[in-house]
Amino acid sequence: MSKPQPMTATLNPKVPVRVVFLGGLGEIGRNCMVIEQGAPDDPDRTMMLIDCGLMFPDPHHHGIDLILPDFTYLRENAERLSAIVLTHGHEDHIGAIQYLMRNRSEGGLGDLRSEPLPVYGSALALGLARNRIEEAGLMSKIDMRPVQDGQQVDIGSLLVEFIPVTHSVPHAHAIAVHTAQGIVLHSGDFKIDLTPVDSRRADLARIGQLAKNEGIRLLMSDSTNAEEPGYASSETNVGGVLRSLFAQERGRRIITASFASHLHRIQQIADAAVGEGRKVATLGLSMKKNIRLGLDLGVFTIPESSLIDIEEIGKYKPGEVCIISTGSQGEPMSALGLMARGENKWLQLGEDDTVVLSSHAIPGNEGSVNKVIDGLLRRGAHVVHSGVMDVHSTGHAKADDIKTYLSIVNPEWFVPIHGEYRHMVANAKLGELMGVPTDRVIECEDGDVLELSSQGLAPVGRVPAGYLYVDGIVGDVGQGVLRDRQKLSEEGVVVVVVTVDIQTGKVLVGPEIITRGWVYAPEAEDLLDEACDIIAARVEKALADGVRDVEQLEREVRRAAGKFVSDRTKRKPMIVPVVMEA
Repeated sequence: MSKPQPMTATLNPKVPVRVVFLGGLGEIGRNCMVIEQGAPDDPDRTMMLIDCGLMFPDPHHHGIDLILPDFTYLRENAERLSAIVLTHGHEDHIGAIQYLMRNRSEGGLGDLRSEPLPVYGSALALGLARNRIEEAGLMSKIDMRPVQDGQQVDIGSLLVEFIPVTHSVPHAHAIAVHTAQGIVLHSGDFKIDLTPVDSRRADLARIGQLAKNEGIRLLMSDSTNAEEPGYASSETNVGGVLRSLFAQERGRRIITASFASHLHRIQQIADAAVGEGRKVATLGLSMKKNIRLGLDLGVFTIPESSLIDIEEIGKYKPGEVCIISTGSQGEPMSALGLMARGENKWLQLGEDDTVVLSSHAIPGNEGSVNKVIDGLLRRGAHVVHSGVMDVHSTGHAKADDIKTYLSIVNPEWFVPIHGEYRHMVANAKLGELMGVPTDRVIECEDGDVLELSSQGLAPVGRVPAGYLYVDGIVGDVGQGVLRDRQKLSEEGVVVVVVTVDIQTGKVLVGPEIITRGWVYAPEAEDLLDEACDIIAARVEKALADGVRDVEQLEREVRRAAGKFVSDRTKRKPMIVPVVMEA
């Protein structure tokens, strides 16, 4: 581990520092915040982005692919944005970079900048981000700058230090920002693992040195497991469980599923497999890419002789192979999801298979994961998950870890971040328990702006921080579309088509009713015939009264159909009137 060089922060009580939260507060995902130094009207003020992540949708988002931070504030300050700093390589921290760098018409700021945007992070974090950015053809719009543990870099008027921490993806960092108002410490996602797989421990000594010498003006810390008592178990504990499990399952084919970025877990799965003389195959594009990236960077090692292509598994007996797959979160189209439905092109599960879910469901994904487990069991497989064996260890600090961290940092001000609201409330209480005065613990939400000055830390306003939905392309879905989708999913739709002769004021064709999700047409012919008669009478009356405007006629159709549907069935489907002129 490289040692930081002695340095002295340039303090200036007249220069304010602002923190702008664009995502990650009150939710799992969309982690994204801005740190600014200098007055808002100062043309030379420095703006730095810490992380730029996405969030995966819940079922109630009705077909949305991804959810991003609102980039409005960044677009308004595109030329002033000096860099992106990455804490680690998980999608909820790096997955939105490619969307940020798209052109303004697509919701990004790529064409608003004259120079590529520098992105700082570990070589692994940059490598994981690069995969998606290259796919989008946007590498020319960013300048990737890898950093080492303990390295300090100048970003505008800010000095940024990368302090190693342990997490569920290797080479994670806490970010110490040396500002004119003192040190602002972003914990990153972390846990205190004293026996990590790669022996790279969190540099608590450096954090303690900063706390003792300069002092930490503001700590912003991971809240994900703040409600959980005790300490997070070491990742190496999982390795022992996996080795025992592989020994027990000799003669059976083993399929494991974990996050593709959890390279330490993948290393331990591979070690257990190779130790039992098994060949290792990957299933899922992201898993294959990340394992190759990890091997190229030396993050882990798997003997090349033990790696085989998924196409080759048929050459081996069940007890001679181990498949490492994606899909641990129950994604329907993932490799594991297809397996559970018997639709995977590479293998069909049976009674000789053991499936190990070496992961834990992200909040909101529990239903999808349970559905996949049910599907795997129906195929005859033996399923092992964290509910029956300790095949997973969290990557986030639990309550006692957080208390230890707070005792080392001893911050002047404390803002819980990264987690649902209840997680942040629990983290705030831990801060108070560890001696941070209650009036110096601030609970924030997306869009809040805090200013750190010689007078302390205080809210100074808000910026746009709503959801940006991705459904195919960026920015094509808003709340109105989601409301429509929700109504369609809950009540269905009734389309009424009528053709009229505007000149003569006669109904020529129809009404014809097309319905989905309201009633099943072949079984409700009498009801639909009655509806057609009532709607036709309403249209004919409107025409007889001199109505000739198509939009007005459509309103008459909507009112007649809506009243009939509500009176007869007590339902409220979406009514879509279509009035055509002959």
